[in-house]
Amino acid sequence: DTGNGEQLYECPMCSLTCTNIQILEEHVDLHLEEQGFSEGGDIRDLELAQRLQMEEDKWQRSEEEKREREEFKKLQRQYGLDNSGGYKQQFLKNMEREVDRGRMQPFEYHKRKADMMECLAFGIDDGKTKTSGVIEALCKYYQNENKDVRHVWLSTGVDHFHSSLGDRGWGCGYRNFQMLLSSLLQNSLYNDCLKDTTLIPSIPKIQSMIEDAWREGFDPHGASHFNNRLHGSKAWIGASEIYSLLTSLRIKCQIIDFHKPTSPMGTHPRLFEWVLRYYSTDNEGGAKVVCTSKPPIYLQHQGHSRTVVGIEEKKNKTLCLLLFDPGCPSQEMQKLLKQNSDGTSVKLLQKFVGSLKKKQYQIVAVDGVLSLEEKVARCHASQVLTSEKIP
Repeated sequence: DTGNGEQLYECPMCSLTCTNIQILEEHVDLHLEEQGFSEGGDIRDLELAQRLQMEEDKWQRSEEEKREREEFKKLQRQYGLDNSGGYKQQFLKNMEREVDRGRMQPFEYHKRKADMMECLAFGIDDGKTKTSGVIEALCKYYQNENKDVRHVWLSTGVDHFHSSLGDRGWGCGYRNFQMLLSSLLQNSLYNDCLKDTTLIPSIPKIQSMIEDAWREGFDPHGASHFNNRLHGSKAWIGASEIYSLLTSLRIKCQIIDFHKPTSPMGTHPRLFEWVLRYYSTDNEGGAKVVCTSKPPIYLQHQGHSRTVVGIEEKKNKTLCLLLFDPGCPSQEMQKLLKQNSDGTSVKLLQKFVGSLKKKQYQIVAVDGVLSLEEKVARCHASQVLTSEKIP
């Protein structure tokens, strides 16, 4: 009341005074409409933001799944598990490519195809990528070398095998097994174990032999990685498969895992020391060149494998591995057979500590024969533990 009889009405929302109750009601209604619109707008904005976020999350999940599928397919292709065919299919495809490019005559294609089919039927390697006599040549070379080698230990005789048209890009593990087997076949200690393997098997045959080892119960975890199937694929194999195969043949061996570098420079001097002990134990003495009875060593790292056939000790005490690489063609290996070698070709085989800087290395070393009982025990053990780690 203003005191002069005039009634005033105050807005409860903004304290505005009005002299007419209807005007005040309309004024308050405007406040309520404005507030409702504002609140509704906030709700609509929130709903829109949530919907956009959900769509963004869905798109990101879809893209992530797409990337995972592509990565999985890439890994399948890389490791030969994409059902694109195996040794035979790749051999024929590469020969056809050679004919198309004019680097192979059709008659040669048909002859090589017939030879390949015959070898595959009998399960033996065709020997076309083999170089023999390298260890013997190395022995003569080191006896005449008078520069900086104090001692050198060489494995027993080993044939070198390199990749062919059928396994280029994925066959290194199989080729290294062929190298190791070529040495064991020359050692009478393993005659009984290898009585059914008198010739070097072909890669498809080696794949079947590994599958046989899996069926016996070796390394079920590794077998499941390959869906229990290697034959007809371009699957890469590693130290575990080599161990399983050798043990299934009653050949005593072990996997040593150098799972991290053992020097601040990212190198593996412990690996070199282990190889030195392997070759020099029971082979010590004053001789500069020691041709041991030790088999070569299978050496694996991510993406590749090689065969250790010996080790040098320099006059300054540094060590140097001698490696057969399946990627080295026969033409290069045959240079080592020349008696007038000046050491240039030997450099193909030499690897110093600074040359091996992968994060992890595994070796498979052979050391005798297993009894049937020992084989069964190792089969059971392989289902739990397959390697010893060097700290």
